[in-house]
Amino acid sequence: MYPYQYDPRFQNLFPPGGGQGFPSFPPGGGQGFPPQPPGGGGQGFPPQPPGGGGQGFPPQGGAQPPSSPPPAFTPAPKLGSGGPSLYAVDPGAISGCLYRYTYIWPRNGRPYWFYPTFVGRRSVAGYRWTGSFWVYAGVDVNQIREFQCV
Repeated sequence: MYPYQYDPRFQNLFPPGGGQGFPSFPPGGGQGFPPQPPGGGGQGFPPQPPGGGGQGFPPQGGAQPPSSPPPAFTPAPKLGSGGPSLYAVDPGAISGCLYRYTYIWPRNGRPYWFYPTFVGRRSVAGYRWTGSFWVYAGVDVNQIREFQCV
């Protein structure tokens, strides 16, 4: 009937009547999840970076989002023309905007408020304003056409 082989090791995985919560699989895994190997990762997931974080979450103990919304005004772009720029944004320049409200004009898409908390060689991470709340996000500096911090 089914193209799969029956494996009796899994017959008690879900007890009749539903049971409470997830079963412990494999035994000793606790809370229904297997133990993590040393260094994180496992089960097809990459290991966590030093300090935690990863996968869209800020580092543990890292910078928190701003406690208030961004300014109510929208800054005017300094490039003026709104046309394409041949120059990439320098990470050293945007590092002056760390922990400051920053308005970003991306090369593609709508501009948005950003609160940078980390600047790397080719990317910036921090909190992006959705219009209602702050969300941790990252952006490649090559995707930024212009920015202005206030």
